[in-house]
Amino acid sequence: MRFKKQKRHRKTVRFFCVCFGFRQPFKVLCDGTFVHHLLHNDLTPADKALSNCLSAPVKLFTTSCVLAELKKLGAAQSASFQAARKLAIARCDHEKVVSADACIAEVIGENNSEHFFVATQDADLRKKLQKVPNVPLIFGLRNALFLEQPSKFQRDFVKSSEEKRLHLTEKEYKALEKRTTSVSANADEEDSGDEEGLGHHNPGLQAHDTRNYSGKERDVKDRVRFKRKKAKGPNPLSVKKKKGHENLNRASGKEVKGDDGNGENKRKRKRSRRGKTVAGADV
Repeated sequence: MRFKKQKRHRKTVRFFCVCFGFRQPFKVLCDGTFVHHLLHNDLTPADKALSNCLSAPVKLFTTSCVLAELKKLGAAQSASFQAARKLAIARCDHEKVVSADACIAEVIGENNSEHFFVATQDADLRKKLQKVPNVPLIFGLRNALFLEQPSKFQRDFVKSSEEKRLHLTEKEYKALEKRTTSVSANADEEDSGDEEGLGHHNPGLQAHDTRNYSGKERDVKDRVRFKRKKAKGPNPLSVKKKKGHENLNRASGKEVKGDDGNGENKRKRKRSRRGKTVAGADV
């Protein structure tokens, strides 16, 4: 369950980073209800608890109106007031102190230019900020912190903005139309200038009619002629040299003589004679 929650939180953080340009360290704007929840459920230190929730380093902020509201609550919220005083102060420019939810809504504005994550336990404030396109919301439930998934309004806003990027704006369309008309006008002027120049330098120049001539007699070739590939011999380096007939006979140790009428070769035999003894011949 914990792994699924972390995976869902990372997916939501990636959505706001890619679509609205949020960057680390993330800035978290906390109100008094959220600070009280952290202390009541022992989720301290607060920056560590929020960095674990977002899987990234964070920097905590609050407003002077939130501090004034906690101070008015007296001793019941003295611990929350002391903890909130340690946070960085986001500028709200209120001459008179207003309620915490109104102050946070005004600091966020219509486009959340400071890229704040808003951490609050006020359900009405979260519902109000869901209608602002780029405001991620954090709330606590017992001893765990949760990052709300993007609302339907925020997802639809991202889809519509992506579709608008695919089409030209009215200003871009007018600039493109003006450029195309100027390019076409310049091309027409160049064509007309070329025609006048030809008439000035070559008066009476006419196109040569080649319809009555054969292809061989024309100076201009109508068709592109390709050279046919001729058959080539084998690569002399890859061909073995032929062995002569005499070399074969010398290697075998045989001598070849002329052949007879039948075409058969004959070998001449050397007959060895031994001396004969004559019986009964005594001289």
